[in-house]
Amino acid sequence: MGLLNQTAQEYYDENDYGNYQFVSLEDIINQFMIVYVGEDKIISKASRTDVAFHAQRGLAELSFDTLKSCKAQEIVVPASLQMILPQDYVNYTKVSWVDAAGIKHLLYPALKTSNPMHPQIDDDGDFMFDGYSVAEAGQADTSPTTGGGGSVTFKHVPGNLIPSGDLIKNGRFHGGSHDWDLNVDNITGAAKTVSQTAGISTDPITNSVGWFWDNNKLIGYNVKLDTAFRQYNVPIYSGEEYTITYTVSGYSNKVANGAVAFMITDENGDYTFGTDRTANGTYTETVTAGTNDQDGTYTVQTLSFLSNSATVLNATIDSISITRVTSENSSTAWGNYQSTTPSENQDDYQDGTYWPMEGSRYGLDPQHAQANGSFYIDCKSGKIHFSSNISGKTVILDYISDSLGTDGEMQVHKFAEEAMYKWIAHAVLAGRANVPEYQVNRFKKERFAEIRKAKLRLSNIKLEEITQILRGKSKQIKH
Repeated sequence: MGLLNQTAQEYYDENDYGNYQFVSLEDIINQFMIVYVGEDKIISKASRTDVAFHAQRGLAELSFDTLKSCKAQEIVVPASLQMILPQDYVNYTKVSWVDAAGIKHLLYPALKTSNPMHPQIDDDGDFMFDGYSVAEAGQADTSPTTGGGGSVTFKHVPGNLIPSGDLIKNGRFHGGSHDWDLNVDNITGAAKTVSQTAGISTDPITNSVGWFWDNNKLIGYNVKLDTAFRQYNVPIYSGEEYTITYTVSGYSNKVANGAVAFMITDENGDYTFGTDRTANGTYTETVTAGTNDQDGTYTVQTLSFLSNSATVLNATIDSISITRVTSENSSTAWGNYQSTTPSENQDDYQDGTYWPMEGSRYGLDPQHAQANGSFYIDCKSGKIHFSSNISGKTVILDYISDSLGTDGEMQVHKFAEEAMYKWIAHAVLAGRANVPEYQVNRFKKERFAEIRKAKLRLSNIKLEEITQILRGKSKQIKH
């Protein structure tokens, strides 16, 4: 009858410590079906699917305001002043930065700013759209490259507004080379021959040929001429200026090494090349789209990086971005927020004194009476934006989820186990016809009482701890 199914030695040999305080959701469903469902029981018949659904709903709801959340994520804030929300994020409980002593300093939300969608506009102040033109079906070919003749009628396909900011996806190759096609021809997009060899332990793919994903970067080994990696459907339009930024590393002049360059194509398939690079560094270059007319023979609207010399290339590429000139920031509000010294770190615009004696801080809004910094969450992009004084600091995001992300986290603390049974019983009865209302209300009251009891238990109030806190209340407070 004992609940422990392993010896003490087995417990300490594994890494699943402290799990005895939880009950898996599967066990709760099984026990509910045995105890609450059946002949001469409160629920005569119920499908396991219904019970599982209500159990998951109960777990999610209890996770939001009853069960203790242990989820947190720590990052060092980069120069972009942005943090991507965790995969299973639902809401934050606390955002703070950590000092050298490991103490958290609370960050407060900036409630009076945001990052709205800022559509690109042309020189006339009109919105720009990602529409394109296609030849009408059955029309004759007029391309000079194929020798066709006749006339062609083009149909315009309307598009959507083009947002400002970075125009490509996954330019830092987070988690892999998703959204990029590797080892293709820079003109046609046709696949190139690549090889990956075992090599030696210190350099496992030194004899490989092609572009490969390598820990949030793209690494090229012995890349041949015109072998590229590229991204499609980048909203690049003829005559517009674009700024491309990227980082080259791992380039060595000790052996013969090639050159790396980028190429963009516009909506007509006309191309523009960037400068050949033969050294490590971060490069930023502005070019005009569509400077070389190719009559549509190149794939339209692409950004490519390729080996651009007869000598094979060995280099690593990372941190790629492309923005349209005058549309660099995703919004003016965000651009101003990240470039301005936060108000909590200045008393005026001449110096950084926090509390000048002349009284210029009279009437200060209490929410800004701190020097920790601020943040706001852009729900659309799924990122947290920080004030400029947080750059380079270690930030911890404490957050809650619905506990349904993985099988391993679908568990309930034993303090709230009875609350889960009452939740499921009430939900099953409330969703049925011909159930007496007094019976539904009875389980509704029992559910409320059990959730309240679970909250009190999980609040984890200890008499000795609260007594120590209250001892200080007898001291005179100077004000």
